[in-house]
Amino acid sequence: MKNRLLASAFVLAGAVAPAQAADPQLARNLAATCANCHGTGGRSVYEPLVGRPREKLLSMLADFRSGEHEATIMHQIVRGYTDEQLELIATWFSEQR
Repeated sequence: MKNRLLASAFVLAGAVAPAQAADPQLARNLAATCANCHGTGGRSVYEPLVGRPREKLLSMLADFRSGEHEATIMHQIVRGYTDEQLELIATWFSEQR
């Protein structure tokens, strides 16, 4: 029984990743959650994200997550995403013009 549950867990976990990868709008949808603070499409005057280098965005996100860069809310928000989701978000913003 225990082996059957473990096998089921692996099957379900394996089904989630392809489902996310199959959604061509996933990166855009994840990035849209940033609009409240960073403007539609990341084009805020205060802290724009659009067009920034992917590695720079990932570095900033890692600094928020680790607490190295202090924030009022961003350090909490970034912990709600997986590394893969943050990579999708950073890539999406870096590719926008």
